[in-house]
Amino acid sequence: MENRSQIAMRVSYVSIAVNLLLSLLKLAAGLLARSGAMVSDAVHSASDVFSTLVVMVGVRLSSKDSDREHPYGHERMECVAAIVLAAVLFATGLFIGYGGVRKIVGAETEDLAVPGLLALAAALVSIVVKEAMFWYTRHYARQVDSDALMADAWHHRSDALSSVGALLGIGGARLGFPVLDPLASVVICIFIGKASFDIFRDAVDKLVDHSCDEETEAAIRGAALAREGVERIDLLRTREFGSRIYIEMEIAVNGELPLREAHAVAEAVHDGIEAAFPKVKHVMIHVNPAE
Repeated sequence: MENRSQIAMRVSYVSIAVNLLLSLLKLAAGLLARSGAMVSDAVHSASDVFSTLVVMVGVRLSSKDSDREHPYGHERMECVAAIVLAAVLFATGLFIGYGGVRKIVGAETEDLAVPGLLALAAALVSIVVKEAMFWYTRHYARQVDSDALMADAWHHRSDALSSVGALLGIGGARLGFPVLDPLASVVICIFIGKASFDIFRDAVDKLVDHSCDEETEAAIRGAALAREGVERIDLLRTREFGSRIYIEMEIAVNGELPLREAHAVAEAVHDGIEAAFPKVKHVMIHVNPAE
């Protein structure tokens, strides 16, 4: 059975292969059909290859075991990879938008080419393929709980949306409004910028320690109280470390219990929580004597 890292690597290899083929197809269609929007879209797809390589590095580093210098593991490397991905995505969007604005500004002094049907067909193919890749990647990102892989999934979705913009721009240009083709590049830039901001914000949020949501904490309390010998929960602290959860808990047990029995109750709570919540990496249980 594949582990978390192997699944992420397999999805990444599929993503790279699809993006390479798609970027070559769109570049050829954009050049042959004289469509700046399709060339911009090809650049966006080519940037996906680099972003997927970043994801692969992030997943591989985050999967490393704990060591003396990193006793809590390396899970946050996925968040770092997601931030790098967001930066690359944003830079790609600016490059595409700049090219579109330049053509719009120069529209009065130079004739804008009317794109051919090949560019229109390439845009349709891109929408279908990239949307399929979004659902495929998101499925496995949720399965292995990978922030970097989820960021890559949304990169696919931003590419699908940019292809929609290219489709509308190319179609409008063919209907007699050639300025719509470079205008589509500007719209693509906006879509990419929004996606990069969302990825960046989510990654930064996970880099900063914060507690789990109230529903998760309530479920953790319930799991502990369900164990025989636990009379109450005196303290519960949780923090999310990358995609994993760390817990500090104080439980109250009968103060007359021998040390070994009290320790056994704590061990049962510890093991039960780790079994019930796969995202939990570490649980620290402190035992208090009940009044």
